[in-house]
Amino acid sequence: MDRIKRFIDCFVPVSTCNLRCHYCYVTQSGEADNKLPEFHYSAKHIAQALSKQRLGGICCMNFCGAGETLLPPEMPDIIKELLLEGHYIMTVTNGTAKSRFDEITTFPKDILERLFFKFSFQYLELKRLNIFEEFFGNIEKVKKAGCSFSVELTPCDEEIPYIEDIKKLCLENTGALCHITVARDNTKYELPILTNLPKEEYKKVWGQFNSEMFDYKISVFGLKQTDFCYAGDWTCVLNIADGVLMQCYKGKKLQNIYSNLDSPINFEPIGKHCLESHCYNAHAFLTFGAIPTADKNTPSYADMRNRSCRDGGQWLTPKMKKFMSGKLQQSNRQLKKFDIYKNRLLSHICAGQKKKEYRDRYKKLKELFAL
Repeated sequence: MDRIKRFIDCFVPVSTCNLRCHYCYVTQSGEADNKLPEFHYSAKHIAQALSKQRLGGICCMNFCGAGETLLPPEMPDIIKELLLEGHYIMTVTNGTAKSRFDEITTFPKDILERLFFKFSFQYLELKRLNIFEEFFGNIEKVKKAGCSFSVELTPCDEEIPYIEDIKKLCLENTGALCHITVARDNTKYELPILTNLPKEEYKKVWGQFNSEMFDYKISVFGLKQTDFCYAGDWTCVLNIADGVLMQCYKGKKLQNIYSNLDSPINFEPIGKHCLESHCYNAHAFLTFGAIPTADKNTPSYADMRNRSCRDGGQWLTPKMKKFMSGKLQQSNRQLKKFDIYKNRLLSHICAGQKKKEYRDRYKKLKELFAL
């Protein structure tokens, strides 16, 4: 059975989008009409940089753009090469790029079973453009090709009057209710829930979808994570176009992994020095196990994405479900107290806290390592 070695959240630097969701910062900033980004590395080069040998094993890679992820014409080849390398690929999409789905579903069957599409159900835009048939048609296309999928709604107050129609559309076309995420206000450091409703009312309104994803996200949303986090080692954030690898969204830059394919990747956990107000994507990072001490009561990532359908089927294929049920600590070594102490000293120094006491203690630590 394949086990997950690392989870890499791959940012696709595309702000171009064919939809105009009112709550999206790309729409609000006027960036949706920007030109498509340039990729300066071939798909094969990218796959070599992200080889199983270099990464230490099979990884789960998530592709997501600020705009529509699949609009850049390079994306199908990048996805294919990484699948051929043996990784599991997840792609966030608004589900309307028909030509991309037509191309991707021609890939060999044995690699498509390791491909998962996260269809963002942008209900109000699909309704405005009257393209529900196209959206659900593309879901059916990838399902028949052997891919896994999920359907996820970004809840906003304006959608509340349409909840019954949303439920009906999902049940009729996918066999189950869509999952619900938690929208956030990116303009504030606290990253609060994007709603005018009190939190308890918000939970009541959107909790009626019985979405495991929503239930878990809302349970940890806004909670500052203070335990030791392996982001930067077990999980990372990568700009897929230029190769810049970072610990996390606000972590430090580790290196450019495209510039020298022969150099090892210098992974370094962020530890207890997360700069985010809270782990707003805990439904991925924590469910895969980036913070092992939080793992006891944390569901699996498969729980966040799967649904059982009316016909007895499921959104995840058996192979994908098994892989997404795995935890990072099953394939990685947790640091001992001495290593955690070293990480803490390094973090203080990297943060600019170059006090003499830290320098002296780190010097002694290096001497111990040299013995």
